[in-house]
Amino acid sequence: DVQLVESGGGSVQAGGSLRLSCAASGFTYSRYCMGWFRQAPGKEREGVAAIDTDGNISYADSVKGRFTISKDNAKNTLYLQMNSLKPDGSAMYYCAADPFVIASSRGMIEADYGYWGQGTQVTVS
Repeated sequence: DVQLVESGGGSVQAGGSLRLSCAASGFTYSRYCMGWFRQAPGKEREGVAAIDTDGNISYADSVKGRFTISKDNAKNTLYLQMNSLKPDGSAMYYCAADPFVIASSRGMIEADYGYWGQGTQVTVS
């Protein structure tokens, strides 16, 4: 079974940094597009960043220059380095995976991802 387990969330002051991790198992990790999404209370889930099998990367405009997505295929782990965090970055952050998503065109589309983790909470004050 596909499993995605996020970690690394927590509380941080505005301007601080966090690194999220997503450990994947149950599928051929290198053949899947991986994405990070977030959902704040009362808001819809939104795409944050995505990286596909060709190494193409996309970011939401709101995080460009501050967040960096990366993946380690040997460890089956996805990362999201978040710097210069802002209070509006407070949300539950989710890892997602799908073998057919192309990051540059559909990486931010929630409905295109078939597999999801349970999320990790990030609070910025």
